[in-house]
Amino acid sequence: MTDEEMINCRESGRQLERAIAIMRRLRQPSGCPWDAEQTHESIIPNLIEEAYECIDAIRANDRPHMREELGDMLLQVLFHAEIASEAQQDAFDINDIARELSDKLVRRHPHVFGNSVVNDSDGVLSQWDAIKRKEQSIEDKPYLKNCGKGLPALLRAYKITKKVAKVGFDWPDHAGVVEKIREETDEVAATLPLEDSDPHVEEELGDLLFVTVNLCRRRGIDPEIALDAANRKFERRFNSLEKQLKAQGLSLADATAEQMEEAWQQAKREEHQH
Repeated sequence: MTDEEMINCRESGRQLERAIAIMRRLRQPSGCPWDAEQTHESIIPNLIEEAYECIDAIRANDRPHMREELGDMLLQVLFHAEIASEAQQDAFDINDIARELSDKLVRRHPHVFGNSVVNDSDGVLSQWDAIKRKEQSIEDKPYLKNCGKGLPALLRAYKITKKVAKVGFDWPDHAGVVEKIREETDEVAATLPLEDSDPHVEEELGDLLFVTVNLCRRRGIDPEIALDAANRKFERRFNSLEKQLKAQGLSLADATAEQMEEAWQQAKREEHQH
């Protein structure tokens, strides 16, 4: 089957092949000028954006949108694979990517494809981490080497604290973390007389955020999801505040702090009633 025939193929079992053929065609001189100009580096923002849009669809439990966004994420993989296949050195394609993934999945699941025995999900994760460290020859390297490298700070903090907890570096109970949060809050309060530019201000605020992430982890809550929910709640309440002010003939710029606070409290009461 030619690329042209594959591009127009409607067989349900060959849609991945079809997507690969379409991506290849787009990168050809007779294809799309924009697609042909892109590099691994130039489409990094697209990869990040599509990941977050997919996350949003998953959290909204919007199945049709989820399907679309997962497709957009797959496009990023196909795009990078096609660019890599065109390289003069160290070229690879989508099949090499799939082969490496398949081999890794088999190696790191010896309890499924081998003779290893694990009793629960924690055992699976510990085994995965041990195999990974051995594969990467980092058994004698620092335990946190490259942990969460490239992740946003909030997610990296979550991953770091989760990893050190596996080796027993953790509070014995939730109360200990709450007490540490109080301690860090007091230290933040102690920086109030300092100038905003003083490095201690940033340091203490960072410590407070870090230990809060620890509490999220211990409670089984993803801090990114928790913060996203808080963002959405704030947005809802502020939209209600703005609506109330408009009903009074007030704009956000005209309203006093007291009027805003009153509208905010009303927004909270209305939300709780529902």
